[in-house]
Amino acid sequence: MPDIDHTHDALLGGLIRLKQPRKGQRASADAVMLAAAIGCRAGARVLELGCGSGVAMLCLAARLKAITVAGIELQPDLAALCARNIEANGLGERLSVYEGDIRARRIAGLAPNSFDQVFANPPYFDMARHRVSPHAGRAAARAEAEDADLGHWIAAMLRYARPNAGLTLIHKAERLGDILAALDRKAGAIRVIPLWSKAGQPAKRVIVRAIKGSKTPLTLTPGLLLHRPDGSYLPEIEAVLRDGAALPAV
Repeated sequence: MPDIDHTHDALLGGLIRLKQPRKGQRASADAVMLAAAIGCRAGARVLELGCGSGVAMLCLAARLKAITVAGIELQPDLAALCARNIEANGLGERLSVYEGDIRARRIAGLAPNSFDQVFANPPYFDMARHRVSPHAGRAAARAEAEDADLGHWIAAMLRYARPNAGLTLIHKAERLGDILAALDRKAGAIRVIPLWSKAGQPAKRVIVRAIKGSKTPLTLTPGLLLHRPDGSYLPEIEAVLRDGAALPAV
């Protein structure tokens, strides 16, 4: 019987293949850019919060072949789909997914203060201020729950990161103040990377990197321009999205 609830898709020029919900939360350039922003030493243990069907963690593992990546996903159907995508890409020895709630103090198999890098693409929309998708899965992925706001996500990132570990997230530029407030006195060496869709336009997204426990001051980088005037991606961004390259240095 045909699977009418999912699509079969390819990322990074076919390097990654995965099934995704046809009507739920799907792969985005944000997830691929987030994965490209992470740098790790060989042997690093990495954790993604809210991994969904596995887009970002699969992209990261395709680029960095000497790391292990675990993911936490709240929705059981997405956690199961992520596990199938991991196996379908032959990455079962390095990647794993755990069904659980980021707000929980403990998730079986995952120890706090034990990961070298923690990353996330938290829900972007405040349910009180934005119209929420009628699709339950998409709404859960994109809209903050009242008891799981951006502060909860960053607290969970800090909880699972070991001392001096890296933290990386992507979010709407308008939420930068909330991100910095949540990191205040808990992390430093913060690098804010604005993502400019086109020259002369305000940045809609930011990537934020930080080091747990660091006292190094914040750096506001020049950021990255994504598109030419005609809307096509610039070559260095095309290399990230289509070839799995690392994010250009900023």
